[in-house]
Amino acid sequence: MSELTAEVAGTTPVAPVANAPNRRRFRDSDLLWSFRRSPVAVVAATIAFLIIGSALLAPLLAPHDPFDLASLSLMDATDPPAWLDGGNWTYPLGTDNQGRDVLSAILYGARLSLLVGVSAVILALVLGIALGLAAGWYGGIIETLIMRVADVQLSFPAILIALLIDGVARSALPRDVQGEIAIYVLIAAIALSNWVHYARTVRGSTLVERNKEYIQAARVIGVRPMRIVLGHLLPNVLGPVLVIATINLALAILTEATLSFLGVGLPPTEPSLGTLIRVGNDYLMSGDWWISIFPGAVLALLILSVNLLGDWLRDALNPKLR
Repeated sequence: MSELTAEVAGTTPVAPVANAPNRRRFRDSDLLWSFRRSPVAVVAATIAFLIIGSALLAPLLAPHDPFDLASLSLMDATDPPAWLDGGNWTYPLGTDNQGRDVLSAILYGARLSLLVGVSAVILALVLGIALGLAAGWYGGIIETLIMRVADVQLSFPAILIALLIDGVARSALPRDVQGEIAIYVLIAAIALSNWVHYARTVRGSTLVERNKEYIQAARVIGVRPMRIVLGHLLPNVLGPVLVIATINLALAILTEATLSFLGVGLPPTEPSLGTLIRVGNDYLMSGDWWISIFPGAVLALLILSVNLLGDWLRDALNPKLR
């Protein structure tokens, strides 16, 4: 009746707001209910949110800019934290060997570590999903080739694969551009060492899904194979992959820190968490413990919280545990 009245009045009836049912569906979802019922997940999410939020807002929160070389002074190098003798509140967590504020370096370093970790996970995710879909859909020689490469790579630790890729890239590139593209080489090295888990998971899910009725029906009505893969198969194999991506984010951040600690990751001028720990390790025995302890604590909290969230997400999406 209201629509008829609107037509008579010459106006267009206003459609109901579609976002309200979506919000209500999200509030009533099993995932949110599981999150509220898990104190560990809530605490982990809070810690991860604080660290990630502080890293993203580093230009606003950091007391100093560690990239501004003009503001650094060697006279302020290795100053202790403010609550110790010789410290001052200008540098709350002390300074490193270059006179950089440790708190500011941690905020910017967490930002770099997150950038490398998230970028590496996204690149590995795209590569692994593409290869896994190709192996599971086409089979034959394509599947054999992809899976044998994956099996060979799984026989080596991921850190060794990343070291190999990073070393080959550095030897093949001119020395004058290595510092400029070091972050891209590091992202590629970490991604190429972690794509296997995504590919194997997607390939197994594709082998199960491709024989189901909705795929057969799409083939019968003449839907193109690429549209079947992207429109039907891909949404149904993403669940386990997202759980792996959450867990692998912590692994990627840890790999970046390990490579930077070994001296083959980001250069010392880029204060990632791994670089700060490596710099502080040289001064640890001399009593300047704050240079490495504080970045190490932030790195441990970040990795632990992301791992706990990944474990919760894996259990929450497992229908057998509901």
